[in-house]
Amino acid sequence: MDTYDVKSITISKKPGGSEDKYRIAFIGLFNENNPHLTAQAPFKVLEINDIEKVRLHDLRNVSFYLVGNDIVINNLEKLHVDISEGVVTLSGKQVLP
Repeated sequence: MDTYDVKSITISKKPGGSEDKYRIAFIGLFNENNPHLTAQAPFKVLEINDIEKVRLHDLRNVSFYLVGNDIVINNLEKLHVDISEGVVTLSGKQVLP
């Protein structure tokens, strides 16, 4: 399991591929909340191949933006990323205002 010090993340998938294949998951790591509003590039991007799904564990404030098809999770202090058998599990410490 890898751990990152982050303020927010975005979760998306790489476009393309057939519907019956696993996909590439992109997780953008940011030092500020609401990165989709500033168009700021992430300080790191996790590109994870052959993923069936991304599971969120114990994170309570999660937003799905239909305009960009991204999930944004704000108010993080730590993000834990565990990858096993085609599943990415994201957990961590989230401090809500």
